[in-house]
Amino acid sequence: MIDFTKIPSPCFVLDEGLLRRNLETIADVQRRSGAEIIVALKACAMWSVFPLMSRYAAGATASSVAEARLVSDEFGSPAHTYAPVYTDAEFGQIMQYSDHITFNSVAQFERFGPQAILRGISCGLRINPGYSPVETDLYNPCVPGSRLGIPVEALPVLPRGVEGLHFHTLCECGPEELARTLDAVEDRFGHFLPRIKWLNMGGGHLMTREDYDRDRLVEILLRFRERHPNLRLILEPGSAFTWRTGWLVSTVEDVVCNGGVHTAMLNVSFACHMPDCLEMPYKPAIVGAHAPAPGEKRWRMGGNSCLAGDFCGDWAFGKDPEPGDRIVFEDMIHYTMVKTTMFNGVTHPSIGIVGEDGAFRLVRRFGYEDYRDRMS
Repeated sequence: MIDFTKIPSPCFVLDEGLLRRNLETIADVQRRSGAEIIVALKACAMWSVFPLMSRYAAGATASSVAEARLVSDEFGSPAHTYAPVYTDAEFGQIMQYSDHITFNSVAQFERFGPQAILRGISCGLRINPGYSPVETDLYNPCVPGSRLGIPVEALPVLPRGVEGLHFHTLCECGPEELARTLDAVEDRFGHFLPRIKWLNMGGGHLMTREDYDRDRLVEILLRFRERHPNLRLILEPGSAFTWRTGWLVSTVEDVVCNGGVHTAMLNVSFACHMPDCLEMPYKPAIVGAHAPAPGEKRWRMGGNSCLAGDFCGDWAFGKDPEPGDRIVFEDMIHYTMVKTTMFNGVTHPSIGIVGEDGAFRLVRRFGYEDYRDRMS
């Protein structure tokens, strides 16, 4: 059991043993299905664990020049790159660090694809199959009028030189949602599948969740490969690699009660450090806390930025939180770290790793210079 009182606060903490457990699970799915499973940097760009991840994953996917370079420099392989839009100023670097590039529109492919093909880069198009189970519009790429992916009516023919298709419709979903997506892809874009070399099924495959039916996923992928033996299948799950592998350690600095609402004021911010809690929204688990029962004392967690809505709740505790207490948020490694900001200049959480030997090591501490150098 980790002694969180011995870890600096605030700090993101990854457990290397839990990460390896997920990696072994993903590697097993990869081996049994024959699909290539690659790391999505948009979910986890913690490059200090890339040497471990690269031993299990088939590669990594990027959404920008910075991510593509990080894949090349720290993961040790060219990136599978997709961005909603590319620019003349950056595309040369994108090509330098990528061996697969997916375009969001035919116009972007016509503008940049020829030079990528001349460089020997495999080019693809993102399609929009018109189906997604995601209920929150902010995260749903298939809402009416979506700017992401090409709908079938906008792709009467497959442009010459396109070797792959890519879709992304899922978010922390199970295998049945993938099966329904594949039905939509085959129904709307199936006539293109014999003409391409690879199909990227995007992310959202939460195969490391305890109740995920991995045997069913393998079955779906194997049956799809039987129908389309010409295709390399690629999956790029974001959350699955670092699902439930770490925490955000914070400290209660003050306790306030206004209008009958009890709030523990923390040295972290939901707006700055856990934005999905406000965007989705969702309430993360806290170590040692539980959902309040009727009549039980309720506590909000208050962030340390000046945004009025920088809070989340409610939770109940066996003992009332007091200044100096550690508040440890669970499952804070995927997406959370990469979405942090330095709004208000609030102290940015450090980053640390608990090794498989149980020892904690601090790998990054942020200070004034980090804030200053992001400004002008």
